[in-house]
Amino acid sequence: MPFVVRRDAGLYGYERALRRAGFPLIAGADEAGRGACAGPLVAASVILGSTPGAQVTGLKDSKLLTPAQRERCYDEILAKAVAWSVVLIEPGECDRLGMHVANIQALRRAVWRLPTAPHFVLTDGFGVDGLGAPSLAVWKGDAVAGCVAAASVIAKVTRDRLMTAAHDQWPDYRFDIHKGYCTPLHQRHLDANGPCEIHRWRFENVRRAAALTRSSLSARSI
Repeated sequence: MPFVVRRDAGLYGYERALRRAGFPLIAGADEAGRGACAGPLVAASVILGSTPGAQVTGLKDSKLLTPAQRERCYDEILAKAVAWSVVLIEPGECDRLGMHVANIQALRRAVWRLPTAPHFVLTDGFGVDGLGAPSLAVWKGDAVAGCVAAASVIAKVTRDRLMTAAHDQWPDYRFDIHKGYCTPLHQRHLDANGPCEIHRWRFENVRRAAALTRSSLSARSI
């Protein structure tokens, strides 16, 4: 059944339209860390309830929230969601699959891991097949669909916590600040120390830093 979402329908407009079209349980799926050169890719999926009380206060695209706001939304999502799930794809598997394939697999796994099967799935940006339910890829879905925004918060908070913990094991890289993304700070530490166990070798800057480190070590040994 076709459905129409008005431009001014708000963050929960997609879900309301889909429920009117006969899909009571709508899952959103999103990822965090696709563009990072270190750390895991994290994907999450969330089914929100249909009542006004099930809406998450202040929810929006996780990138537009402060860390404190994300943490508050994270707790409220877990308390209110009908179902939620989170999956990790470690750096080695990201290297083996390539980031696009890893991203699609992560979103698919997150949906399949939901303890309650959805009737419809909204994914952020990319179409994903094999979900076991009808689906729609939504451009900037984390900014226009509540369940996708909720998934983006779960994925982002989970990954940020993992990267902060990684700082304790590899303090020289300052993962607690840049969370593995390709910032100038990260690149300076990467060039100085070379890659560690959680860097992704498919990224050219990681391979270049490894070569630079080997060259520096060879020069010192001469």
